[in-house]
Amino acid sequence: MRRIWPGMETGTIHLVGAGPGSPDLLTLRAARLIETASLIVHDGLVDPSILAMARSDARLVSVAKQRSKHTLPQDEINALLVHEALAGRDVVRLKGGDPFVFGRGGEEMEAAQAAGVRVEIVPGISAANGAAAASGIALTHREDASIVSFVAGQCKGLSDQDWSGLAGVGRTLVIYMGVKTAPQIAEKLMADGLAPDMPIAVVENACRPEMRVLRGPLAGLPDLVMAEAVQSPALIIIGHVTARGDAAIAPLLLEATL
Repeated sequence: MRRIWPGMETGTIHLVGAGPGSPDLLTLRAARLIETASLIVHDGLVDPSILAMARSDARLVSVAKQRSKHTLPQDEINALLVHEALAGRDVVRLKGGDPFVFGRGGEEMEAAQAAGVRVEIVPGISAANGAAAASGIALTHREDASIVSFVAGQCKGLSDQDWSGLAGVGRTLVIYMGVKTAPQIAEKLMADGLAPDMPIAVVENACRPEMRVLRGPLAGLPDLVMAEAVQSPALIIIGHVTARGDAAIAPLLLEATL
């Protein structure tokens, strides 16, 4: 790794949350960084309308990840960010949602710190918050839920984990990256004691014009995902709060954010 000498000027790595979709849901700080950056390293879930905010001469580098295919492994992404910063360039690392909510921002921050590179964290509206707002599903509700849990649905060893306390009466469970593993998720939750008729919602393309909110019981989750051909990005929300949501408010929110 390149050695940093006293007085050597290095760039800054900005870990920036792009929010759930619409440019209007960016923070002011995120918008300013995107508009002025000379180098943006972005995830595949960042909406094209947000990338279009970059200046015309900006270098845009996609490091999109899918379940079985990564443009760059995470170690190489870390190395790229550090290399550019050590060369004196400021880097905007642009992530869908929030950098610290299933965004691996913690790993990139640690890599920057280990190399002696300045790093700034710019939080974004998380996918869960965006999906809840756009679909009218309050993740907490005085009568239905005072606890919210966030889980990665594609985590290894799914069948070996104890999910018995994550969902149920008084709780809301939000599952990221769970489309492909929906059958295993439903089976796991019911095996750990959750009622088959527990209400669920699947929010696809939250905060975008093509957003869909699909509802049903937990036992029907696999069939719902298959019948509706649900694609990522999508969140699965499990709990009684999903029965209260009104997807009719979604067009109003989307119209306000386009």
